[in-house]
Amino acid sequence: MHQIDILFKDLVSKNRRALSKAITLVESNLISDSEYSQQLLQLCLEKKSESLRIGISGIPGVGKSTFIDTFGSFLCKSGKSIAVLAVDPTSSISKGSILGDKTRMSELSQYNSSFIRPSPSGGSLGGVTRKMRETILLCEAAGFDYIFIETVGVGQNEITVRSMTDLFILLMITGAGDELQGFKRGITEISDIILVNKADGENVIKSKLTETEYSRAIKFLSASTKGWSTIVTTFSSIDSSDCNDLYSEIKNFELNIRNSSMFSFRRKEQELNWFDDLLQKEVLTNFFNSKNNHELIHNIRQQINNGTITATFAVQLLFRNI
Repeated sequence: MHQIDILFKDLVSKNRRALSKAITLVESNLISDSEYSQQLLQLCLEKKSESLRIGISGIPGVGKSTFIDTFGSFLCKSGKSIAVLAVDPTSSISKGSILGDKTRMSELSQYNSSFIRPSPSGGSLGGVTRKMRETILLCEAAGFDYIFIETVGVGQNEITVRSMTDLFILLMITGAGDELQGFKRGITEISDIILVNKADGENVIKSKLTETEYSRAIKFLSASTKGWSTIVTTFSSIDSSDCNDLYSEIKNFELNIRNSSMFSFRRKEQELNWFDDLLQKEVLTNFFNSKNNHELIHNIRQQINNGTITATFAVQLLFRNI
């Protein structure tokens, strides 16, 4: 049996070591690994998946990791399996990443039905990693009920995750100076559920007021998912009843989209977005790797540096000569 077939067989049997090995393979930049990774992904694509993809976003410090640790543990206790694909920001200076989500999710990491994979963003925009879509396919083949994608938390530009998930949850907190600011046609309008997090202790009253403000404001925005009205509620990681309430909302959402054409439509849309993204990257890579273009770009950069042409005209000139 081919080694990829063996790896796929181990993957679908929910072997966590095989899943880690498969993710390492698809994340590899080695040309020799590319063919094998594509063969593996094709096998995963042909396997029917029942997983629900859930995106988790919010500003740094909002409590994304703590939320996933609490809610993910609740799901595991309820007999569900959960994969967490957590993105850590990559330093623009050292190019390194802490990759500390397993330590921040100490309770969830103890369950055999959980899998936590921290990956560096690698400078990718949109709060996700370059190979996030491929990793999602691998986790679906491994049979997880829920796949959480925890983004870096970079603000309103963090919308790429919406194009690869079925459900999008946005975490907010009170007193961060961003109440109602998210309603500037940014990340808020792509959310299916908005959670005002850390609603406990002395913060309960403030959280309820923030929930009311968002509930009123959300009425002026178009729904992110057809047939679903965005839910705004509070959440506390120390209140077990909040996990029950949130799980009910997620099940309602899942039932809603699976019983309509929305689930199939969104999955097809995700595949097309994936293709468009890969195509753009491939075109750019081939363009800049062309030796003929290297010399042409160098000459045009010299003209810009000398102040003889504008950057706008330089781009037009470049493509006229190609």
